[in-house]
Amino acid sequence: MPQSASPFLHMGQPKANSLAIIHLSRDRLQPLYLEEIDGEHDGYAEGAVLNTRFGSFPHSTFIGVPWGSQVRASKVDTGSRGRKPQQKKRKRDGQDEAEPKASEADEQSTPAEGEQKAGAKQAVAAASGFVHILAPSPELWTMSLPHRTQVVYTPDYSYILQRIRARPGSKIIEAGAGSGSFTHASARAVYNGVPGATVEGPRLNSIDSGKGQVFSFEFNEPRYQSMCKEISSHKLDDIVRITHRDVYNDGFLVDGQSPNAEAVFLDVPAPWQALPNLVRRRYKVLEDEPAADGQPPAKTQVLDESYVSPLNPKKSVYLCTFSPCIEQVTRTISTMRQLGWMDIETVEVANKRINVNREKIGLTVATERGMAQTPADVDESVARLRKIEARVREHQKAIHDPDIEDADAYMRDTYEDPADENVADGSSTIPPFMQGRLVTRTEADVRTHTSYLTFAVLPREWTAEDEAAALAKWPCGKENQVIGSLDKNARKQQKRDMLEAKRKKKSANKERKGEKGNKTAELEQTDGDVATDVSINQQQQQNQPQTTELDKVSNSQLKRERGSEDATDHGASGHDPKRARLDQP
Repeated sequence: MPQSASPFLHMGQPKANSLAIIHLSRDRLQPLYLEEIDGEHDGYAEGAVLNTRFGSFPHSTFIGVPWGSQVRASKVDTGSRGRKPQQKKRKRDGQDEAEPKASEADEQSTPAEGEQKAGAKQAVAAASGFVHILAPSPELWTMSLPHRTQVVYTPDYSYILQRIRARPGSKIIEAGAGSGSFTHASARAVYNGVPGATVEGPRLNSIDSGKGQVFSFEFNEPRYQSMCKEISSHKLDDIVRITHRDVYNDGFLVDGQSPNAEAVFLDVPAPWQALPNLVRRRYKVLEDEPAADGQPPAKTQVLDESYVSPLNPKKSVYLCTFSPCIEQVTRTISTMRQLGWMDIETVEVANKRINVNREKIGLTVATERGMAQTPADVDESVARLRKIEARVREHQKAIHDPDIEDADAYMRDTYEDPADENVADGSSTIPPFMQGRLVTRTEADVRTHTSYLTFAVLPREWTAEDEAAALAKWPCGKENQVIGSLDKNARKQQKRDMLEAKRKKKSANKERKGEKGNKTAELEQTDGDVATDVSINQQQQQNQPQTTELDKVSNSQLKRERGSEDATDHGASGHDPKRARLDQP
């Protein structure tokens, strides 16, 4: 899909026959259409030249450099401008016939203005003077454009585009193009491709292409012609479509077709006269025949079938009016309410730019141009007064001293200004740009047009067909629970059940946490008991005496001897020890 070659949308690089913004100073910008000429132009051997107070700049020095570059001035002959001297007119009445012929011959040999010669002179950089070349943007164009009317500045149109929901693919109606500030900003906001790239037929058929467009209307014919030239030279004519029309009476259609706009911006003196043409349906009033009893005829409203709305029927439309007077606002809001506009709100944007710089304040500061030589505080002021009084007393003594011939010279030699000492002493470690106190001030001249911005929304029209289509897509009536279908008591019971379920869940969580804690404590106690038993057994084993092999042998021998003695005793008495055990109860 081809893209728009406008420098406002695609930056690229500076090239011939394109627009560039020359930054001369902070608040001084100049638009420049670059020209690439191989020979002389307007008497300059370097071709087309831009002359400023900072020097002369041939266009060839701007072409091909990156945006934002600093371009040095060039040495250009701005005096003779390469022109041959011409015969001066003589004031006396009688003139020879040969002189006019010679003059005509000289004029023919002199190159005309704009005539080119082969081989342009190479530009040579000058010793001083420079400018910056910037890429065109709506913000820079607003600051540098030729003012034909009051301009909608950046603080206003940035807020307007946000409130009217301008985005890529939107279609915006603008009434009152004026100088074209809002036109360029809205074109960038809605751009998402060239509208006529995928649509066959004439350009009129590109309205429904799905690409963002701006439909601008201007009543003043000279301003309309100027806007057409600017939009064409900026290569925005594929996105911006300008129409010369009185929107109060003729409406907002484009060659009989609806723009299907989603956003509207009215910068006209009487917005309330244009609002009746921004409706979805129009009704015409018919008068019945007069009654027989002399009563006035009844009036009935009938739908005007021939009316074509310029608004998008499937979306809500956002509107903004730009009015400098509060009387205009009141009449506009009254008409909005009659026509069904909603969410009406009036806003005033008060933008201020704050300048930040550093100032050196104090009596010890070197005398510099533009610096305020005032005391920094009371202590410094008192100390300064004491020094002055001491010098006065010393000067009086010097005057009456016979040994001093010149009291003034004596004082100059004796006392030196601390400011001069500071100037002579360059040993300060603080950079000059960091010295002084940081000061912020609001700019003196606020470049903005204070006006009231009135916003409103026209909702989408909802018909019976739309309701049937929505019902077919999202069927209703078979839901188990529908919000709003229960009475007050049922809703309260649902709330109680929900809270009770939360309580039960919370208590169950607490019980589970308690059981886990008890089990953990029991396990810890069991582990502690086992560890205690193990330690006791180990201690007992350590306390028992260790038996040697000799002790084991003697113990076994002693047991055998005792066993034999017991057997002898039982045999003598006739008593069997095993049987005695069995006889025991």
